Amino acid sequence: MNNNIIKNLTFLKSALADEGSFISTTEVINWLVKRNKAVNVKISKIKFKDLIGWSFSEGNYNLKHNSGNFFSIDGIKVETNYGNLSEWKQPIINQPEIGYLGFITKEFDGILHFLVQAKIEPGNLNNVQLSPTLQATRSNYSQVHKGKAPRYLEYFRDRNRCTILLDQLQSEQGARFLHKRNRNIILKTEEYIKIHDDFIWLTLGQIKKLIQYDNLVNMDTRTVISGIPFGSFTSRTIDFFRAIDKNRVSPIGEAMLESALKNDKALMSIDEIIAWFTDLKCKFDLKLTKISLSDIDDWIIDDFEIRHKNNKFFKVIATDVEICNREVAKWMQPLIQPAQEGLIAFIVKKINGVFHFLIQAKLECGNFDVLEMAPTVQCLTGNYRQTADGELPFLKTVLNAKKDNIIFDTLQSEEGGRFYHEQNRNLLIKVSDDFNELIPINYCWMTLNQLHSFLKYNNYLNIQARSLISAISFI
Repeated sequence: MNNNIIKNLTFLKSALADEGSFISTTEVINWLVKRNKAVNVKISKIKFKDLIGWSFSEGNYNLKHNSGNFFSIDGIKVETNYGNLSEWKQPIINQPEIGYLGFITKEFDGILHFLVQAKIEPGNLNNVQLSPTLQATRSNYSQVHKGKAPRYLEYFRDRNRCTILLDQLQSEQGARFLHKRNRNIILKTEEYIKIHDDFIWLTLGQIKKLIQYDNLVNMDTRTVISGIPFGSFTSRTIDFFRAIDKNRVSPIGEAMLESALKNDKALMSIDEIIAWFTDLKCKFDLKLTKISLSDIDDWIIDDFEIRHKNNKFFKVIATDVEICNREVAKWMQPLIQPAQEGLIAFIVKKINGVFHFLIQAKLECGNFDVLEMAPTVQCLTGNYRQTADGELPFLKTVLNAKKDNIIFDTLQSEEGGRFYHEQNRNLLIKVSDDFNELIPINYCWMTLNQLHSFLKYNNYLNIQARSLISAISFI
């Protein structure tokens, strides 16, 4: 058996383990409550002029850190032939450095466990959320802030210390970040590791079960585990998995497992999907021009906010942060605050007897390569409740879904290091056999196995799609 198959089966075995060797899944929630009580947190909105370490450049060209590191808030002009709006201007986060989002894993009792951290980010709705072992920008792990180095950083810097199970560059939110990517990495160790107070070992199955709760598992954990490969197997092998876990695998879990592992029942081949995606990339243009924040039409800079004149989309705010257990206990920074919660949904349908996901090729202004594969419906910046019928494909199907057809429905937070109290409703909607398979040109039906294939590479699936994929459980 080759190393890739062994790795895939190791991940799959962990995904099918709904309890671990150290703490029950229900006890994790109580542990998070205790970690919340153990940490003093104070987040205050302040005026931009009181934002120590940050300043507007001459003429309000951008808002940046005085060190030149971390990130800046820039203005951009966008021109495109995609969609109904051909030109607009907006603020955007410019953070060119690549950070680490990484897990250390280790086998206990024959099951792979992930070292998970209870971490507070300044923008989190509920303070503590479950994050990767290491979650750090280059400025943070290089200690530009003059604080302590993040725990367990040494394992990620020494590539020979551990076995690398996954190592990818994946994008961040394309509507808010300019060409931002992070290194998503999973390491496996045989060493003894001292576990600090804010860390616990969980199986992949436990993490996926906890994603079913509102705002417990942060965006960075979700993006890393979404990229985990489970491999491709024959129907006989899949029947073997089902036989092993027939008492624990739910009908939906069994169907998702089949979609994740089968590679011979897809409506389109991988080559056909690549040709579809490449053709769309050639059809659509995306031109960005950096401009001064003062030159963004319809946006206002006042003492406390950079905001749209109609209070739409999002605003940039200034914050004073105190978190006692961070590498630096007190600092100030800008954050992005949304105008309202968003909606993210995949429609899934059985085609050729296997679940297929309805994928959208979506352009967002900060995308690294024009288009990324996105959920069927993705509404982050507009008020989807007031969107006219037909303006957003499949929105009505999602909003009117019957309870029995909703596989997954939770509120999930965006990344709290840059976004203030932002959460989106995440949905998986199962449609009936008579749902029309004829779809708009920028949509495509794909199995979960095919989605996992594209996750091996950079800049294919956007972070919203990855968030939903991370929530798919086989048990």
